[in-house]
Amino acid sequence: MISLQTPLSESQIRALRVGDEVSLTGVVYTGRDMVHKYLYEGGQLPSGVDLRDGVLYHCGPVMLREPDGSWRCAAAGPTTSAREEPYQAEIIRKFGVRAIIGKGGMGARTLGACKEYGAVYLHAVGGAAQVLAECVRRVRGVYFLEEFGAPEAIWVLEVSDFPAVVTMDAHGRSLHDEIYERSRSELLKRL
Repeated sequence: MISLQTPLSESQIRALRVGDEVSLTGVVYTGRDMVHKYLYEGGQLPSGVDLRDGVLYHCGPVMLREPDGSWRCAAAGPTTSAREEPYQAEIIRKFGVRAIIGKGGMGARTLGACKEYGAVYLHAVGGAAQVLAECVRRVRGVYFLEEFGAPEAIWVLEVSDFPAVVTMDAHGRSLHDEIYERSRSELLKRL
């Protein structure tokens, strides 16, 4: 297990390879469809959000409001990343994102951006939202809650020992593509 602490450096990211298991500690920012579209179309990040050398998590967490007004994360599972493929490469380039967390992998444009700019795609376990929420130590803030709604807002999460696997690296390898090709090859043998 490779321990990573945010902010992430380009050299740390370029040292990672497909198949590496990582444990992430520090700040991650959630972002789903509406955030990606907004940023892609020229929207600006709020002053409390800095994605440079940071981590963008494809997640619509379930948040509970505590009596003191603070937020508690009840579920923080990854959402399907393929929906963000039209936007992700540009967001990596423009905002200096070093890691994307999600499930299911992404396409060629995102893989190209990972290679060019020094970023990785980290696959988190789907279906384990409550377990992953245990890694969230604190909710530092929320942005665009009124504009986009809770699942689509940018949540600033402080995580500790968040587990993930590198499935797309900064060297142009995609475990998702490799598995697809192996599966396709095996299927063609059986036809």
